[in-house]
Amino acid sequence: MKEFRPRRDIPRRVVVTGMSGITSLGQDWASIEANIRAGRNGIRTMDDWAAIEGLLTHLAGPIPDFSKPAHYSRKQTRSMGRVALMATRSAEVALADAGLLNDPSITDGRMGVAYGSCNGSTEATINFARMYTDQSTRSMSATTYIEMMSHTCAVNIGLFFGLKGRIIPTASACTSGSQGVGYAYEAIKFGQQSLMAAGGAEELCAADSAVFDTLFAASLKNDTPELTPRPFDAGRDGLVIGEGAGTLILEDLEHAQARGATIHAEVVGYGTNSDGAHITQPTAATMQAVMELALQDAGLSPDAIGYVNAHGTATEFGDIAETTATHAVFGSRMPISSLKSYFGHTLGACGALEAWLTIEMMNRDWYAPTLNLDNVDPRCGELDYIAGQGRTLHNEYVMSNNFAFGGINTSLIFKRWKQ
Repeated sequence: MKEFRPRRDIPRRVVVTGMSGITSLGQDWASIEANIRAGRNGIRTMDDWAAIEGLLTHLAGPIPDFSKPAHYSRKQTRSMGRVALMATRSAEVALADAGLLNDPSITDGRMGVAYGSCNGSTEATINFARMYTDQSTRSMSATTYIEMMSHTCAVNIGLFFGLKGRIIPTASACTSGSQGVGYAYEAIKFGQQSLMAAGGAEELCAADSAVFDTLFAASLKNDTPELTPRPFDAGRDGLVIGEGAGTLILEDLEHAQARGATIHAEVVGYGTNSDGAHITQPTAATMQAVMELALQDAGLSPDAIGYVNAHGTATEFGDIAETTATHAVFGSRMPISSLKSYFGHTLGACGALEAWLTIEMMNRDWYAPTLNLDNVDPRCGELDYIAGQGRTLHNEYVMSNNFAFGGINTSLIFKRWKQ
């Protein structure tokens, strides 16, 4: 194998050469955009959840049309649960988009993986737990742990495509995907890798909804799934869990230009920090600080940013803290919207999916409104909330923010690519 010797003399410029995602509204931008423009979300009432005693929310954003691709062999997928399978398929499409699917540069050590999810697969976790409840190992197999482990997505992507670079698993709840993108950016920027597959994934699990149910943070509009979630709205009643996978292929600019790659955007800023306070309640001051860290990393002033893709979960504490922090950085002029109003909260996938769609919107000068935002909660920060119809804007720089349990905060800045 050719030895990879990265350059570490000066920071590298990092570009996005491949993008893909799997969502409840489609698996390509054209399908997703059509649904967004039609005002449709992917939220459904999960009738079988009614049988779970004590679970009050029966809402979710499932992906109805995803299954194992026909060209994936049993041997290739025996260590994959649904979450790893979605992650691997998303990575495959993104690699194809980048023109790298069969390129030898991805298997000689130049390419690594930074990818995350909240958990591994639910079925494998259940089978593992049955050893205790049934006092028997009959439900376990040689791959049960691999399917349930927190780094199952990153490892399975690396194995499937023969990647020999560094593996960075990012199991940080709702910032898993955005940390995947951010840490991949840093690995390339500082000369550790030339290419990275970055992102996050999550499979639908009733237990994830139960987590927020117990915190009184899940939506209970079980009979009207089309009307929830409602980020920033005075009438919101909580979040809805979704599922999906999103992948960005990041590349050293010189490497991308040398092979004539199509460039979707440049990653110019990343910040991450933590609240150091409450385990589930966000802190506006550190949310503000993480946006400022990203701006500092990019060498930009706040007025350079033309749009913020919000985390926007439709929880009271989250919406108020996030928008207050955003106002503190940008003032009231900032256009902002939340894509979780369409897909629900896809947890480990959301940071990657929202980064992908933010780039798509920037490149098309059209930004999706927050669905179901009728009356902005007056306790939210004063901002230019995009609601009702989408907004036509021409921006050179955009920001995508995510915040997670444990007080983990991330902010990414993307720049429009100019030939």
